Amino acid sequence: MDNFIFSLNATLPIFLIILFGWFLMQIGLFNKEFTTVADRYVFKVALPLLCFKDIATANIREMFSLKFVLFCAIGTTLMFLGVWLFARWYCKDKSMTGAFAQAAARGSAAILGIAFVENIYGNSGMAPMMIISAVPLYNIFSVVILTFGASDAQDEPIAKTIRRACINVIKNPIIIGILIGSVFAIGGIPVPKIPLKFITNIAATASPIALLVVGATFEGRKALAKIKPSLMATLIKLVIIPAIFFPFAILFGFRGSELVAILVMLGSPTTVSCYIMAKNMHNDAVLTSSIVVMATLLSSVSLTLWIFLLRSFALI
Repeated sequence: MDNFIFSLNATLPIFLIILFGWFLMQIGLFNKEFTTVADRYVFKVALPLLCFKDIATANIREMFSLKFVLFCAIGTTLMFLGVWLFARWYCKDKSMTGAFAQAAARGSAAILGIAFVENIYGNSGMAPMMIISAVPLYNIFSVVILTFGASDAQDEPIAKTIRRACINVIKNPIIIGILIGSVFAIGGIPVPKIPLKFITNIAATASPIALLVVGATFEGRKALAKIKPSLMATLIKLVIIPAIFFPFAILFGFRGSELVAILVMLGSPTTVSCYIMAKNMHNDAVLTSSIVVMATLLSSVSLTLWIFLLRSFALI
């Protein structure tokens, strides 16, 4: 019961902020112009600073484990590749492929990771190492998938799309934030107090504003028309991916906080960053917002069940 309450505390506020954004749009306090500007702000300013802060302030030297880093990196790569190949086969409407693949593979590792592990063990454990190992790849693979899935890439030559994907990776503000943060983390460079406080305050606006925009722009009728792919992507994200990769994590000897960090990497709900990137990169924002809402709502149950199973077998 305690695990269910914690999972609910972690995911229900996210859903309520989305609902509040929808309400503010309905009463006219938000409008299209606001959501457009807010999208750009989150994508180009708040999210890059959030990624920079999370990575730059992580003490990776003390907790470094090559086996854990390789598992997270290789697992993330296989996860995105497998989901993308499935999406290309599953999505009959090819304009949905990029949005479906990103939302079915990319979870809220950075947002939920440290909080989830701290709740169970009293410290962040291996969560920062998981974030450094997986989150940069989340963003790189998402940019590639969304570039190929963009509405303006459907009829262009493959060589041009590959070149555009490479340019988008280099120019992506979130990836730039991650790379700069990695330099600070790996080099052991401390971020001065005043800049860190400034960055922390701006970064704290990323998730709330993004969630409000998801709610404000949520179009119920259009989302209902895409209920089948939304359910499939949610099932992949919360159930199928963890079920495939957990046996390997256990086989490789991961236990305790390592396994909980891997649970967050594999089974956390679709991150709101998916919506921001899908919309800014001309992919299916309606499908993405539908998956974000559905995965967030159902993850309190799925995460609780995964924790229950892991505890039942004395693995965490």
